[in-house]
Amino acid sequence: MSAVAQETRSEISLQGTGFLTKNSDGYGIHNRPTETGGLLVGYRYRVYRWLSAEANYGYVRNTQIFSGSYSGRVQSNIHQITSSAVVKLPAFSKLEPYARAGGGALVLDPTDNAGGSIAGQSRQTRGAFLYGGGADCPITSRLAFRAEYRGYVYKNPTFGLANLKTDSYSHIAQPSVGLVFKF
Repeated sequence: MSAVAQETRSEISLQGTGFLTKNSDGYGIHNRPTETGGLLVGYRYRVYRWLSAEANYGYVRNTQIFSGSYSGRVQSNIHQITSSAVVKLPAFSKLEPYARAGGGALVLDPTDNAGGSIAGQSRQTRGAFLYGGGADCPITSRLAFRAEYRGYVYKNPTFGLANLKTDSYSHIAQPSVGLVFKF
C-alpha cells in the first residue's frame, strides 16, 4: 500500500525545440519554410507502467517563403496542440526510452509584419499526424532530463489564398531537450 502511495503518475515537461520544415512543391509553387526554434510544454499521465497519455502545447515563429508562379512571404506564429499515446520501452543504463504516436493541430497565425505578409492572408489550422520517441535520464526521483524527436506530417498551408495552394504534404522535424518534473 505504501508503495502505491509514493508512485508518481503525472509529469510536466518544459523543452526548447528546433523546428525544421521540409520544402515542398505543387502547382508551380515552391514553399521553403525557414528553420527556427521554439518552446514545448507538456503534461503526461501514466495509465499503466508501460502506457501514458500526453498532451502538449508548442510555440514557434517562422516564415513560409513561396516562389514560382506566385511569390511572397508569410511570417506566422505556429501554435502546436497535440495529444499522443506514449509507450515506455525497456530501460538501459540510466536511460528510460519511449515511443509515441498521436495527432493534433498546427494553428498558423500570420503576424502581419512588414515584409512578411501577403494581402488577404488569414489564420489557418492544419491537422497533423505526430510520431516520435525519446529518452528521459533521471536526475533525482522527481526530476529528469529529456531529449526527444517529434515528427509532424501535415498538408501545406495556403493562409486562405488560392494562389498559394501546392496541394502537397510536408514534414516538420522537431528535436528538443528539456526538463521533466514528476509528481
